[in-house]
Order: sequence, then structure tokens, then C-alpha cells
Amino acid sequence: MKIIVNRVQDFLRLETSAGFILIFAALLALMANNSPASQFYSGFLNTPVAIQVGALEIAKPLLLWINDGLMAIFFFLVGLEVKREVLQGELSSVDKAILPFCAAIGGMAGPAIIYSIINWGDATAMRGWAIPSATDIAFALGVLSLLGKRVPVALKIFLLALAIIDDIGAIVIIAIFYTENLSVQALGLAAVGFAALITLNRSGVKSITPYALIGLAIWVCVLKSGVHATLAGVLTALAIPIKGRNEASQSPLHYLEHSLHPWVAFAVLPLFAFANSGISFSGLTFADLTATIPLGIAAGLFFGNQIAIFSLTFLIVSLGFARLPQGIRWVHIYGAGCLAGIGFTMSLFIGTLAFDSPGLINQVKLGVLIGSIASGILGYCVLRWSSTAKVVVIEPIGTHA
Repeated sequence: MKIIVNRVQDFLRLETSAGFILIFAALLALMANNSPASQFYSGFLNTPVAIQVGALEIAKPLLLWINDGLMAIFFFLVGLEVKREVLQGELSSVDKAILPFCAAIGGMAGPAIIYSIINWGDATAMRGWAIPSATDIAFALGVLSLLGKRVPVALKIFLLALAIIDDIGAIVIIAIFYTENLSVQALGLAAVGFAALITLNRSGVKSITPYALIGLAIWVCVLKSGVHATLAGVLTALAIPIKGRNEASQSPLHYLEHSLHPWVAFAVLPLFAFANSGISFSGLTFADLTATIPLGIAAGLFFGNQIAIFSLTFLIVSLGFARLPQGIRWVHIYGAGCLAGIGFTMSLFIGTLAFDSPGLINQVKLGVLIGSIASGILGYCVLRWSSTAKVVVIEPIGTHA
């Protein structure tokens, strides 16, 4: 038990540090694209990069290599975390998972509903309905770290579990709603690769190398299939063994999770943030701020998360299906709901899948930044105030004093 607690604490420390690096990368992109260096910024992202082996060629600008390639590593890590949490962690039993699960459902549905109401009737804008439904755990935990011991550790674990379930939802949404022009042949080859990974797992293979090679082949197949290539990372992660050669040895899953986490937190995600958050403020008008796409995203992130997460959590606890974790009060849940409105990385990523037009993507970035900043500020203020808030106990319906 002590080992698990130490791992969670190490994870949280890493995530909070990564949050500050992400903020710096985003600010650097904003400065670069709104300065004399803007041409260099655009040129850097549009640098052509090609890899060819025989008849197989993958040629993309650097921006798409970051979004399709490096982000596959991020989704691989997400897949590892999801598998660990489901088999051994906070999602390993119904009583542990029900509260963050219901909160995550609210955190995905609420923002999507608000965005859809604002953009209803505009078929193009409606492609972005899922953009505000994502939570950036690195940013959220970065804000929590500023509060130190003012918030309980249990709240950080609750928010972490909520974000992991949210990531699962985002993966499903991407697979179902942001996939076009399917190649059955390429998908079939990817399925063969996944079957090979499962065979390796069932055969007790613990070496990471064959999983990595087959995973790379699956990534190429998925990239060519029309399904977003990052899903190859999730498929590969699900096949990684969670048990070691013996009880004393570290499992491949835990080894990869521990080894990759710093690289993803301090390299992959900051590079993604730098490549995707460079909004150009040139010619920006009030009309741009009130356009339906950025307005829907900002309102969805800010209002949708805090309202839906708090309301659904309150309902589940009131009906007696779950209890608040020890040390957590309702003001903490509301504050966590506000912080869940920090969408940033995943919201920007879904935005790049939803829209192709540079103008619309710029609107996405604007909405994500406004909604995320407002959510972070409110969440911080609520949780800072929570240390002096009165305790309110909600008894399940039907209980008697």
C-alpha cells in the first residue's frame, strides 16, 4: 500500500511541474506568433519531413508529425495509465470508480451540450462539439500545486481518476466521430498487428522490443487507414504486460510508464503546446471573441464542467450510490469541477481534428485559452477559499438521524 501511495505522490509531483512547463510553452508560442519572429514560427511548423522505405512513404509538415506521431506516444502513455488504474488502481472496483466515473460523464456531456446549443444549426461549427469535453490533467494539477496543503491529497486523486476516465471518453470520441475515408485493408493489417501483440502477451513475452516494433507497424497502418494514428498508441498500450517475470521484478507496463512519463510531460506535451497554441492576434476584433465557435468552447469549458460535474456528483451522493472520499467537502468538488474546465492540450488536439481551416483553428485556440484560463482562475480562488469554508454534510435520501 505504501508503494502505491508513493507512486501516486511521485506522479502528482511530476504532473504539477509539467503544468508549469506547458504554460511556458503556450506563452512562448503566443509571443512567437505575435512578434517579428512569426514567420520563423510558421516556417518551423511547416517544415516538410518525409520518411520513405521502398514504396512506403510518409510525408507531412512538422506540425502533423507532432500531432500524429509524438501525440501517439502521449496516447500510449494514457493507455498504460488507464490499464493500470483499471486493474490495480482507483478504477479497479465499482465503489472506487463510480464517483469519478459519474463526474467524468458530466464533465464530457455538460460542455458538449452547451457548445451544441450555441452552435446549433451550423453544420461546420458542430464538428467541434467535442472540443470542450476534455480535461488537461497537467494544467489542473499544476493549479492544485499552487494551493499546497490547502487541498486534501484525496482531491488530487479524485481529479486524476476523473481525468483518466475523461481521456478514455476522448479516445472513443476520436475513434468514432473524427475518422474519415477508411481503408479496410490498412485497418485489417492493424488488426493483425494487434492480434500479434495479444499473442505475445498471452505467451508470457516480457521483452519490450517486440511490442515496440509491432506497435510501430500498427501506427503506420492506422495512419494510412484514415483512423487517427494516435489510437495506435492506445492499442499497443493495452497489450503491454502488467506483471513482471516474477513478484520481485518490475513489470513492462510499470517500467514503460515510469520511463516515458518525464519525456511526455517535459518534451512531447510542451512541444505540442508550442506548436498548437500560437494564436495570431493580428486583426483580432470583438466580433472574433463573440463568434459562436470560440464562445461555445469557452462557455462549455467554463460553465459546462463546473455545473455538470458538481450537479451529477451531488445527485449520485444524495441518492446513496457513492460517498465523498475522506477529507473532501462539497466546495472541493465544485473547485475540482472548475479546474476540469482547463481543457488546453486535449481540446486543442480535438480542434485540429475537427477543423481544417486556419481561421477556424485560430478560433478554437482562442476559445480554449479563454475557457481554460477562466476555469483555472476560478478553480484556484474557490479552492483557496475552501480552507475557511464551513463543512456541509449531504445524507443519502432515505437515511434518518
